[in-house]
Amino acid sequence: MCGIAGEFVLSTGEADPDLVRSMSARLAHRGPDGDGLYLEGRIGLAHRRLAIIDLSDDGAQPMQNEDGSLRLVFNGEIYNFVELRDELALLGHRFSSASDTEVILHAYEEWGRDCLRRFNGMWAFALWDAGREELFCARDRLGVKPFYYTITGGSFLFASEIKALLAHPDTGREPNVPALMAFLAWGVADHTAETLFSGIMQLPPAHALVVRPDLALEPFCYWDVAMNAEPSSGISDEAAAKGLRELLTDAVRLRLRSDVPVGTCLSGGIDSSTLSMLINELLRAERPASVGELQKTFSVCFDDPRFSEGGFIDVVVDATGAAGHRTSPDPVRLWDDIGHLLYVQDEPFASLSIYAQYCVMRLAREEVKVVLDGQGADEQLGGYIAYQTSYIRGLLRDGYLRQALREMVGSMRHHRGFFSWALRQTLVRSDRRNLIRGPVPEILRYQGSLDEVLKRELFATNLPLLLHWEDRNSMAFSIESRVPFLDYRLVEYLASLPLDQKIRGGVTKYVLRSAIRGLVPDAIRCRMDKMGFVTPEEVWMKEDLKGEVLAIFASASFRGRPYWDAEAVSANYGEFLDGKADYSTEIWRIVCAELWLRKFFDQR
Repeated sequence: MCGIAGEFVLSTGEADPDLVRSMSARLAHRGPDGDGLYLEGRIGLAHRRLAIIDLSDDGAQPMQNEDGSLRLVFNGEIYNFVELRDELALLGHRFSSASDTEVILHAYEEWGRDCLRRFNGMWAFALWDAGREELFCARDRLGVKPFYYTITGGSFLFASEIKALLAHPDTGREPNVPALMAFLAWGVADHTAETLFSGIMQLPPAHALVVRPDLALEPFCYWDVAMNAEPSSGISDEAAAKGLRELLTDAVRLRLRSDVPVGTCLSGGIDSSTLSMLINELLRAERPASVGELQKTFSVCFDDPRFSEGGFIDVVVDATGAAGHRTSPDPVRLWDDIGHLLYVQDEPFASLSIYAQYCVMRLAREEVKVVLDGQGADEQLGGYIAYQTSYIRGLLRDGYLRQALREMVGSMRHHRGFFSWALRQTLVRSDRRNLIRGPVPEILRYQGSLDEVLKRELFATNLPLLLHWEDRNSMAFSIESRVPFLDYRLVEYLASLPLDQKIRGGVTKYVLRSAIRGLVPDAIRCRMDKMGFVTPEEVWMKEDLKGEVLAIFASASFRGRPYWDAEAVSANYGEFLDGKADYSTEIWRIVCAELWLRKFFDQR
């Protein structure tokens, strides 16, 4: 896990050493264990190292092949590097390190661009092929690791984070207004290849890009997944659960490969609890050295029981005997941290739930350098209750009336309170979108049947944003975060299952609940609520952060922005404070956007 950056001069001239070094310096938090630089003619590559696999100097980057014709900067992990190294050795390749980075170089030598299909892991890399005089850039299938780029002043610039690209004075000078409008109105970001900075792009998940002096090619997709649209099929519940359990166990096993300590993010929900219990099984059976004698877990707890999952966390810690570590975020420290959090994220964030994760990563850095996290399960398994509306709508559209009726009854039995709240929120949020000035793009997040929605959530409207938050929060504290539920084999398997293995009778994550029976305590396995790492945002915005928010709304900069009706925003917030209006995250998004504009544009 690292930070990468570089410049490729597309016209005449040479790479600017000062620029490349400045880009690298802005990524120092991603790699405190070392830094490297390669400058040769029109190419400049920079690397910041967080040493996880092969801690020796042999793993340093930029890394070259034997004859120096290839140079690589790589961020991520290739979890199946051991198996690939053995295969490549049989094909005649010789290795001088024990790192997964060197495996990428030899895999490219052997298979060319098709090497991407061989990797199981998370990655963003740039590989300079001097013989072809081209830069091969790639991002992992699910976009766990980031890759940003821009073309400025005749050069192709790339980096792990947007802030590194801003080292060039002509880059990202203006906000991308359509993207900002989409964020303010719908809370989405990372749903397209564009960013909130004008002219700065990102490689989409499962895409690669070849850059040459004469032309920069369009990114191309090297992998896709087909979602099964059938409501049910011939696979038995037992077979579906067995396949999931085996794949997930192996995904966890691979992600425990590390030469440094590994811990677990534990929220108390089904997904993170499943990972903790699987790690405990592997600890007893295989004794992975990266875990140690006791599994270490890292959690958030609050005094207010409405927002705390401490009781569920206790269940897992007691069942595993893990060394549980906890933190309690508070609004006072939040406001002290907000500047750093915004700087870390590069872009505004849609809710304060991100702060809980930030605090967990800050806690984890005291004990480990790697954590496993449950990200990605909800988008594959119908974990968000709102997906049930799409499921029922699709069943009705396709004529499955009896199944649709069963789902309606189940949804009302298990989630009546959520749907009542969601209806009120829909009206409140629709009204608050009127506070935004300018054209608001339409984002149809839940449009279509369940299979269509889940694929959109996986690659566009939800998971990419959550992975953005996770990567920046973890790397802010030099922590590598690994996500077993996004092992591509598991993603392909879950996509192949019929929809009733994901939701049945209003029960979310049906096949996962079956797969972990006997592994995860029923107090958690049978939970029907959905929390995760949350914060009491509504309470904070009404009480603890009231003074700060009012000061922002009264400021000259806020009142001078063209993106919202400042008077109407202030009046609407006043109605919320007086108990005349419900809370919704649109209020926070406007506050966060103002803070972001100050930090990245007004102060630049």
